[in-house]
Amino acid sequence: MRYRIDHDFHIHTHLSICSGDPGQTPEAILNHAKSAGWNTICLTDHYWDRTVPCNTVVNWWYERQNFDYIAQSLPLPQESGIRFLFGCEADLDSDNRIGVPPSRWDDFGFMILSTTHFNHMTGPKWEDRSVGALAAHWAERLEAVLEADLPFRKMGIAHLACRLINPTSRGAYLETLERISSDTMERLFAKAAERGIGIELNSNDMNFAEPEADTVLRMFRIAKACGCRFYLGGDAHDRQKLKQNHEIFERAVRLLDLKESDKFRIP
Repeated sequence: MRYRIDHDFHIHTHLSICSGDPGQTPEAILNHAKSAGWNTICLTDHYWDRTVPCNTVVNWWYERQNFDYIAQSLPLPQESGIRFLFGCEADLDSDNRIGVPPSRWDDFGFMILSTTHFNHMTGPKWEDRSVGALAAHWAERLEAVLEADLPFRKMGIAHLACRLINPTSRGAYLETLERISSDTMERLFAKAAERGIGIELNSNDMNFAEPEADTVLRMFRIAKACGCRFYLGGDAHDRQKLKQNHEIFERAVRLLDLKESDKFRIP
């Protein structure tokens, strides 16, 4: 059976500093899910726990996005037939520290980790921003997550093809993706499949020009061949984006020829 578009596990509210839409509330998100026919949605506001040291160029941003701040969305509104989960989008800092401690794991129904916010990274090892160095960081940071002690079955890896790995230009971004070897991807995605972590199909990553398809989709095709499971992440920070994602999701499912058996499911 073809992969059904019945969920979105990456949605921000107005509490994420980068939102800018005061109307992006849990109630608005739930109403959209109802009209779209989704059966599972998850709030994933940006989060860094105040008990975890953080080394980025925007520490003020992470400091604000603590648990007490994002928990203002609770309790979540509910609707019959729709599973509405409280989750988070946690990050890795410049030293590959993960911003969600074990003491908080049970506070979330689902957690996604972002390994590709390279624009926030700082320090000596980030001074080299060449294509080769950034491609190495992509692999290093994904491996850091996969080697960590984490509840993988209720976790996902967000936007692995994010343009922020090299925002210099579109060409530089695509070249960085191309520099990551297929052997490296096969090794990491085999480990991801073994761990049982979800791989996100992010609507921003999937919004590419047709000539770019093979470059952007290569990692996901390898992940699929390795047995990884995929979930949809709209990454909407506002109501307009929330409504635009369905067509992009359809395209990703078609291009990757995904079946229901390829779907990641939150326990």
